[in-house]
Amino acid sequence: MNNTVSIIVPCYNQAQYLDEALQSVAAQTYSDWECIVVSDGSPDNTEEVAQRWIAKDSRFKYLYQENSGVSSARNLGISHAKGIFILPLDADDKMAADYVALAHKALHENRSLKVVYCKSEKFGAETGVSILPPFSLFNLSRENMIFCNALFRKEDWASVGGYDVNMVHGLEDWEFWIAILKNGGDVNCIQTTGFYYRIKTESRQTKITNSHFKELFEYLSVKHADFFVSHYGSFQQLKTELAKKEEELDYQLKSEKFVIDLFCKTFLGFTVFNKSFKL
Repeated sequence: MNNTVSIIVPCYNQAQYLDEALQSVAAQTYSDWECIVVSDGSPDNTEEVAQRWIAKDSRFKYLYQENSGVSSARNLGISHAKGIFILPLDADDKMAADYVALAHKALHENRSLKVVYCKSEKFGAETGVSILPPFSLFNLSRENMIFCNALFRKEDWASVGGYDVNMVHGLEDWEFWIAILKNGGDVNCIQTTGFYYRIKTESRQTKITNSHFKELFEYLSVKHADFFVSHYGSFQQLKTELAKKEEELDYQLKSEKFVIDLFCKTFLGFTVFNKSFKL
């Protein structure tokens, strides 16, 4: 049986961190893996770093494409993957040595599982435990709580057409998890820290503008309207609920104003009376 885990590492201008990421791959206690480094038209020495690891270990491989974005780079790597299990890893992050073994065991033994991830910690410009809400489809409809370094099956990637290459500015992980999970499938978060997420003062995330976010959210809302409606209700229902909330808030503000006015009149009246009496 094919139990190979294909680790996909897209890289664009991250060669200075790539050694550390690939070292964490080489240190895995689970040995049946391959690691495909995909240069997304990177102008730095990504290929040189990758080739050094290929010379050490034939399980490392290298691909190149013209710059097209992380979704496209991951798709290219996965399309060449021989494993039935896929694990993306960004070139500036790293994994604990037992993470692949634990994630593979969980996914391999439970066919109902579609995604396995773990607890994570930040390092670099910021350190500490990453606090993420527990997984549920409702929570997923509100925000993404599964980082890219999660194990899934190649067949599930293929069933949704891979990572969406239209999401070049970000949120591609969130969209991918929605795509493969919205119609069923379980998720397991391993209760151990297996992923280390590098925080940098400047990154792709910090460069996303408000207009980019607006475009991304609008795109997500249209592409997965069925998913969002199932958790938030129809748009008309949402509009009605918002109007009701506004009415309740308006009533509350008016009530508070009444109480404040009454207090002020009573207090001020008592103060004036008291001063007059003293005179």
